[in-house]
Amino acid sequence: MYPALAVHAALKSKHPNVETLWVGGEGGMEEDLVKRAGIPYRSVPAAGVHGVGLRALPGNLVKLARGVAESRRILKDFKPDVLFFTGGYVAAPMAVAGHDTPIVLYVPDIEPGLALKFLAYFADVVTVTAPDSKKYFSHPERIVLTGYPLRADLKVFSREEVLHRFGFDPSMPTLLVTGGSKGARSINMAVLKNLKELLDVAQVIHITGSLDWETVESNARQLPVELKHRYQIMPYLHEMGAALAAADLVLSRAGASSLGEYPLFGLPAVLVPYPYAWRYQKVNADYLAERNAAIVLQDELLDDNLLPVIKDILMNENKRNAMRAAMNSLSQPRAADEIASQLVKLAGAATL
Repeated sequence: MYPALAVHAALKSKHPNVETLWVGGEGGMEEDLVKRAGIPYRSVPAAGVHGVGLRALPGNLVKLARGVAESRRILKDFKPDVLFFTGGYVAAPMAVAGHDTPIVLYVPDIEPGLALKFLAYFADVVTVTAPDSKKYFSHPERIVLTGYPLRADLKVFSREEVLHRFGFDPSMPTLLVTGGSKGARSINMAVLKNLKELLDVAQVIHITGSLDWETVESNARQLPVELKHRYQIMPYLHEMGAALAAADLVLSRAGASSLGEYPLFGLPAVLVPYPYAWRYQKVNADYLAERNAAIVLQDELLDDNLLPVIKDILMNENKRNAMRAAMNSLSQPRAADEIASQLVKLAGAATL
């Protein structure tokens, strides 16, 4: 949903009178954020049908049919000029109901999931983050390379300003550790296991997520006094751009945002793909590693390999600068504007 919000902001900046309706799932977690952004919200019933098991399949098919019917009612009321999808099974009913309306699809990860492949059949234009995505689609003429759309306010912080805010020494390297809003337990635990050694060579901003916050906070209180000021922890950070601006290296999972945020900041990365799902994160991580912008660590090898890999990068300025240049070369800061232009083009500029 964050790429969609970024595209919406880019569209509104050039076409302030555009009318938008956000359609999400019933009880969808995005509803509060969407309404906070001032976008009207409606919901439709939706459910996955792949890999759900025979017992759940009939009920999910009924819910999908109800979703298509509700989507038709919404389309009849709102009469959109163009539809924009960023994935998820909740989009399937709207895609079926709105197949005769121009459709733009955005694919965040390099390899599309099943829902995105399904939506691609209905899309007039498929916008992608990286050129490697093209091989996953059967209609290359529909593919437009845009990059990962980011909020315009993400890069408003200077490194000096943020380091001062954290009380950090500008002459010492800074490591950012993040695992998303819930966190990444294996990363959090590996950092705690190696924390004192990490703090000997770096200042650390650790965004723990909600699940491990108390454990990390308890360990932080036990640090020697001389190391405590080098370790800034928080369960969540709304101003993510501040942490990205301060960092010399990031340790994280390899979700789709790593393909946009890290290149924007030219931020070298140590990526630990999430091992308990399909290979989307591994494909993302390998894409950055093959271009010398990142190092990939397997989740099961974190405890033993984390410290030597981090130290090798932080203590080797030439290697870090080479990774920074490689990452920066992948940046596509106009992605949101490019996708917004595709929406305008399909809708017809006169209607906006």
